[in-house]
Amino acid sequence: MPVRWLSLALAFMAALVVGRSQAISQQATAPQIPASLTADQFWKLSVELSEPAGFFRSENLVSNEHTYQYVIPALKKAVLPGGIYLGVAPDQNFTYMAAIRPRMAFILDIRRGNLLEHLMYKALFELSADRAEFVSRLFSKARPAGLTESTTVYALFSAYARVTTSDVLYRRNLAAIKDHLVRVRAMPLTAEDLTQLESIYFSFFWEGPGLRYSSPPPVTTAGTLRPGPGGGGGRMTFFPSYEDQIVQTDWDGTPRSYLATEDNFRFIKGLEQKNLIVPVVGNFAGPKALRSIGRYLRERLTPVTAFYVSNVEQYLYQDNLFDTFARNVSVLPADARSTFIRSVSTRFGYDGPMSWSDGRATALYPIQQFVRDFELGLLPTYWDVNARSK
Repeated sequence: MPVRWLSLALAFMAALVVGRSQAISQQATAPQIPASLTADQFWKLSVELSEPAGFFRSENLVSNEHTYQYVIPALKKAVLPGGIYLGVAPDQNFTYMAAIRPRMAFILDIRRGNLLEHLMYKALFELSADRAEFVSRLFSKARPAGLTESTTVYALFSAYARVTTSDVLYRRNLAAIKDHLVRVRAMPLTAEDLTQLESIYFSFFWEGPGLRYSSPPPVTTAGTLRPGPGGGGGRMTFFPSYEDQIVQTDWDGTPRSYLATEDNFRFIKGLEQKNLIVPVVGNFAGPKALRSIGRYLRERLTPVTAFYVSNVEQYLYQDNLFDTFARNVSVLPADARSTFIRSVSTRFGYDGPMSWSDGRATALYPIQQFVRDFELGLLPTYWDVNARSK
């Protein structure tokens, strides 16, 4: 080998060694994804990542997606456990987390009410020893006899269907939730926060497992329990109820919800106990929240595993905010496996499998591919986002 070529080869190998050493050094000195957070660290992180709350068109106390479990087998193949989960809206996120087992999760929603609902869930998970106790506390129903770890989710809810809702349990559970968050977890919730949290919890008491998307928030007045405006008339009965979504299955008939098995429940309970499901207030297209989450993860050299966005992009297009959202996504650390989970519709261009009778479906889209498609100008309309989701 000529001396010149040998010198170039040695220089190249030396550069590789230096680069590898620098990468190892960077990994060694970078802050790590925490194994747990203290209550103070949890609250501080939530506040620091958040933006001012904004407005959304409906009150999403439960999901309205019949098909959200259909995609889970494909999702489990697409992503690896032990990563970072991002999501929006209420408890359907727990089902995706139970499926892919992340180390940490951030739930980002424009409504402060969603943060408060997740704090309600946090308290209920931490206070409950098992699924049956969790359901008892969530709906203020006495626990039926005979429920065990092996009880199916369908049998679990069938048993509770025969139990009357209790005002006494509601008041006792509400007091326990507030005490756990304010005294045990030392969260500086305001009087307004606690009033809204009570309204959210009352919806589950009043409607029970039949609670559906867009039920109007109830009102409590001078200690008297009553439904909110419309007396429950705002329910969209063609959407699935809480129970419908919990007992449903994936496309192949396997139950996948976070209450489908005791193991799923324990996994989410463990994340809550370690303060690793962090609710954040912010707009997907806002100037701070999503970018701040991205910075937090970049500093820890950790990519996003999965990002459940529901159909938020539909509203971002309507409000001319989609481009800002896409640029926010571009700063999230992602790898070849990082995946969007989104609610799509055949009405808006989706032509994949496993759609519900109304044409709605749940589909996946690699995040890196999404960023490339946006930069190439391939996503000018919501139709294009749906069509490219599979």
